[in-house]
Formats: sequence, structure tokens, C-alpha cells
Amino acid sequence: MKNEESCPCKSGKCFGECCGPIIAGETPAPTAEALMRARYSSYVTGDIAFLKTSSTRAVQAEFKESETEAWSKAAQWHGLEIIRTEKGGGGDDTGVVEFRALYTANGEFCNHHEVSQFVREDGGWKFSDGEFVGETPEKREVPKIGRNDPCPCGSGRKYKKCCGRAVK
Repeated sequence: MKNEESCPCKSGKCFGECCGPIIAGETPAPTAEALMRARYSSYVTGDIAFLKTSSTRAVQAEFKESETEAWSKAAQWHGLEIIRTEKGGGGDDTGVVEFRALYTANGEFCNHHEVSQFVREDGGWKFSDGEFVGETPEKREVPKIGRNDPCPCGSGRKYKKCCGRAVK
């Protein structure tokens, strides 16, 4: 990726002023969010080595380069949305970044929603863990009324013969 191009992380900066120097090892990520953005950009650019080195030693021990590279190449990346951050600044030792990474894989649009944990290790920010966030199912506020249940209006008739008749 050219340094003048827009950064894949959608920060509004060019790659050479945003994630590029972090991925290249020229500058450390100043915040957990900056590291998250650089990690996303690494997936887009296929820089799998950075994904490994930007992880804690424990994560690196289990890192599967071939699987990560296959996923990176198979996806068409659409953008990154930072939802929220907790800590992760200059004076912190831990940080949390909740994000959505949007991509298409195998012809299917995907919304990877995750809450990632970051820690300071060896003097810099490192990815330590992530938890996938599934979409929350809708919860019914009131119990479902069956066709043969008594009508909630109090008429004494079955729902299907009273108020349920109007609902189709």
C-alpha cells in the first residue's frame, strides 16, 4: 500500500501518517486504539508478521500464520468502525477497544464485532485477547398470546375470536 493512499482503518489520514509507520516498526502505537487500527490495516495489506508481533507472547505462541494469511487474502475488506475504547492511553497498562470490521468473504457480507483486550508488554501495546460479540436477540416485553389463549382485553373470549381477529 502506498503511503499517500487513504488508510484502510478509515481514520481519515493517509496510510503513511496513520498505520503505515506502526506496521513498519518505525513508531510504536501510542494507544491501544492505534494498535487496533494498525492490526486491521495489517489484515487489509496482508502484513501477517505484524499481526503476530503486535500480540502478547502468549498469543504469539498459538498464532497460526497460514490460517491468518488465508483469511486475510480471502476477505475483501470494507472498513473499520471503532465503537468504544476504555483506557488504553499513555498512562495506562491495559486497554479495551470494541470494534466492527466489515468485509466480504465467499460472497457473504460479514460484520466482525469484537471487544479486544490490550496490555503493555515489552514497552509497547500488545493485543492480548478478543471476544466476539454476537447480535443480541430481540426480547419480547410481554408474553406471546396464543390463538386459543383468553383475550387480554378481558372479554372472556378466546384471542382468535376477539382482538386477534383484527390482527392478520
